[in-house]
Amino acid sequence: MKSIISILIVLLLSAYSMAPVQSRLISGTVKDNSGNLLPGVSIVVKGTSNGTVTDINGTYQISVSMEAKYLVFTYIGMEQTQIRIARSNRINVIMRSSNVALEEIVYTEAEPVKSYEMTTADMAVQRPGRPLYTRTGGHAKRAQVYASYAPEPGYVQHNTEGYSAIHENGFKDVLHNPLSTFSIDVDKASYSNVRRFLNMGQLPPMDAVRIEEMINYFHYDYPEPKGKHPFSVYTEISQCPWNENHQLLHVGLKGKSIDKSELPASNLVFLLDVSGSMSAANKLPLLKQAFRMLVNELRPEDRVAIVVYAGAAGLVLESTPGSKKEQIIAALDQLQSGGSTAGGAGLKLAYKVAQENFIEDGNNRIILATDGDFNVGSSSNAEMERLIEQKREHGVFMTVLGFGMGNYKDDKMEIIADKGNGNYAYIDNIQEARKVFITEFGGTLFTIAKDVKFQIEFNPARVKGYRLVGYENRLLNDEDFNDDKKDAGEMGAGHTVTALYEVIPAGSDESLKSIDPLKYQSSREKTKATEKVRADLSTELMTLKLRYKKPDGNTSTKVEIPVKGNVLDMEETSDNFRFSAAIAEFGLILRNSQYKEDASMEHVIAMAKNSRGEDEEGYRSEFLKLVKLADTMKDWTAAK
Repeated sequence: MKSIISILIVLLLSAYSMAPVQSRLISGTVKDNSGNLLPGVSIVVKGTSNGTVTDINGTYQISVSMEAKYLVFTYIGMEQTQIRIARSNRINVIMRSSNVALEEIVYTEAEPVKSYEMTTADMAVQRPGRPLYTRTGGHAKRAQVYASYAPEPGYVQHNTEGYSAIHENGFKDVLHNPLSTFSIDVDKASYSNVRRFLNMGQLPPMDAVRIEEMINYFHYDYPEPKGKHPFSVYTEISQCPWNENHQLLHVGLKGKSIDKSELPASNLVFLLDVSGSMSAANKLPLLKQAFRMLVNELRPEDRVAIVVYAGAAGLVLESTPGSKKEQIIAALDQLQSGGSTAGGAGLKLAYKVAQENFIEDGNNRIILATDGDFNVGSSSNAEMERLIEQKREHGVFMTVLGFGMGNYKDDKMEIIADKGNGNYAYIDNIQEARKVFITEFGGTLFTIAKDVKFQIEFNPARVKGYRLVGYENRLLNDEDFNDDKKDAGEMGAGHTVTALYEVIPAGSDESLKSIDPLKYQSSREKTKATEKVRADLSTELMTLKLRYKKPDGNTSTKVEIPVKGNVLDMEETSDNFRFSAAIAEFGLILRNSQYKEDASMEHVIAMAKNSRGEDEEGYRSEFLKLVKLADTMKDWTAAK
């Protein structure tokens, strides 16, 4: 009898352990304190990556576990709001202005996170649906469209986000490595992705922090270009904020601004991921809101085609003039998610459609929107790289927009943008969509120069050693600078590009990593020659060289600029210098960099606060808020 009871107990316990985790659906509206509905508010279950955003009507739905305690609401210009989940499944929220114009920004402290590594979190998602109808063929009028179902209790997707490893640049000895060569990078995805993690109460994974993208997220007040070249060059040098024994060199480019009415006609192909992994509210629904904004910016001479992909790829909308906005938006509105992800097939079809509608002397561009989770056909990073390299030589550029969380594949999207003559942004809310598609419309969609390369030759009379801050995945061999076959970055209309170097001044007693003495040549004569001029700050600091091609060209033009580099006191530096330095210092702290030295959150806050400038859109004030939020999550002093 006892054995029978024991068996029954075991069976009951087993059944209980296999029972699905119960969940509940929370819904509601979000308004400001004037009663206005707020679209694009980020909502997450505190301490998890389970999140959503409010739709165009300020409403939301989110599936949460029965154990969930709090929802956190975040929106630019508003105080972060934390609401306890009570018995009611209806939670309406009123958010208050954060008064970003004030010196101090009000925020709600988040629960500390103990590690730099992203925590594994479960996220409720919708199960893939089945096709409503299917029509095959490369020129099918419609692609597969899928129905999605409400999330079932216990159905979860584990965190499988992917990031390429970053191995930080080290210091180079100028006597042995006088040249620094790299491709420009106008991608901005890292900053908004880092913002997403911090707003969820988590520190970002180390490799999600690309410092150059965080710096270049912001616009800098560089002079407008004059003369025959499509960009201006700006330099500034002062003491390094996180290492008083070093200097910090700031180099900036400003692309020529072009009035929207003067931009060439656009041939755009929207390449949209409608697979099952895009079902969450911060993916396909947010994608639709974002692209409606872009459609409303189109002119009659512009054209749009829509290609979608899930288990297969298809043409939803043939190339349509921008004057037919209602038709384009209707095609967007019909899209639903479901099925697997044939990203490679979608890319091939999008390039085909772009070529069929190619506009000579126009702007021919694919805009890919996805979470990057390709799993059918070409799916490995190497396969995607080869596919893009084959297609990019036909005058079609690429913009990559990332959406979502949990299964986000940052590494794939970075490769597609870099190899596809394009740029890459991460859309975490409707405000970011507005920034990409409206505020920075020209820079996002219109290329003024391609294959733009930097090469700096440092003068050993002024510089003992240097370290490029960031750009680890954009480094080039020195000989690549003069090789027109070597791919590099693209620059958009009105874009700014900023690079920082940490410099060890000549005469410093600091030792650098040594190499064995050379057998066939000696640097002793070079060292003796430089000793005579080390005290003369009128000697050139460096020579800055740039190469670029016209958007439709194959031969590069070289620009060469000698730089005196007068070292300024910190109080004499521009807002450009101090704000970019604050972002770099913040990035070093988030990465727990071996080069962070005396970097501190307090110093980042003080420097950023005093260099915000006009900040019309409030992005710099938002940065301050994020730094303060991150400061509550870890004992950064102990982390040193």
